[in-house]
Amino acid sequence: MSTDEITAREQFVKMPILCSNCIDKRAVLKRPKTGHSLCKECFFWAFEEEVHMTIESAKLFKPGEIVGIAASGGKDSTVLAHVMKLLNERYNYNLELMLLSVDEGISGYRDDSLETVKRNQQQYELPLKIVSYEELYGWTMDAIVKQVGLKNNCTFCGVFRRQALDRGAIMLKVDKICTGHNADDVAETVLMNVLRGDIARLRRCTAISTASEGDGVVPRCKPLKYAYEKEIVLYAYFKKLDYFSTECIYSPNAYRGYARTFLKDLESVRPSSIMDIVHSGENLSVREGVKMPVQGTCNQCGYISSQSLCKSCVLLEGLNRGLPKLGIGKHHRLHAKIISKEPLTEREQRKLKSVDF
Repeated sequence: MSTDEITAREQFVKMPILCSNCIDKRAVLKRPKTGHSLCKECFFWAFEEEVHMTIESAKLFKPGEIVGIAASGGKDSTVLAHVMKLLNERYNYNLELMLLSVDEGISGYRDDSLETVKRNQQQYELPLKIVSYEELYGWTMDAIVKQVGLKNNCTFCGVFRRQALDRGAIMLKVDKICTGHNADDVAETVLMNVLRGDIARLRRCTAISTASEGDGVVPRCKPLKYAYEKEIVLYAYFKKLDYFSTECIYSPNAYRGYARTFLKDLESVRPSSIMDIVHSGENLSVREGVKMPVQGTCNQCGYISSQSLCKSCVLLEGLNRGLPKLGIGKHHRLHAKIISKEPLTEREQRKLKSVDF
């Protein structure tokens, strides 16, 4: 169970005060986002209405669209599926909703969480499509970790999952994908991109929606962008939603984990830190003259890429050649050899085989 889940559940105590909204029922929680003491019903309504306002103000959907909900079985995607179905019926968005899941091939983790997704499918009566790494790439994350170790495995998983979602969305012929990224996720990403000096990603990481960037890319949006993770946990807990709460067994060394710990420390001192960082990221501008990557397409698979080969193809080529470090770091000069299927020199192979386990 995550720290947020423990903190959120600790708030379910008998509070001798009335709901600050209806002033009728007893308050059962204090909202981390606003500090208001609310009863369950008023909290549900406030949370749902804020998501609705986010959708309306950003014009995330158009009537008649087919929308794929990225479903992992975790709290964020489960709450997203529940709220999207509820708001679609309450406000007549006229959307056709579907669930889309990715099976990374992580034994003892993803197979269990997918069982939760399958239950969600029945509970919400939505179509479900599951695509797998093994089906798309010929590799599972279990097999990848055996080759690359636990230091850079999240790089492989993140890149492959993004493309897998797009491929699954194309199979379902959806118009948009909505993901369960929340305010905490966006703030963490802003911090990570600042620390890495990644100006290109910093400019677009706070965007609530992305336009279609090519034939193989489906537009995405984040309806929960302004929802605090703690409030998502509280919503799932009080609604008694069916979700999977175990952390990925391969993520302890993920770079994001350090940004998350730093953000939680900031939040404990100043709860508004999360939204402050999100708004800072939204208002950042890049001075004129700064060279930015030019978006193109991969020469091998046609997916969007600022290089001759997309990251997915480079990572996959490294795995298939037994050179796991090929996609870690900058090896753009080797792309021409990969495209032409030329063998690498002994020196290049020695450098790319060494992995720090």
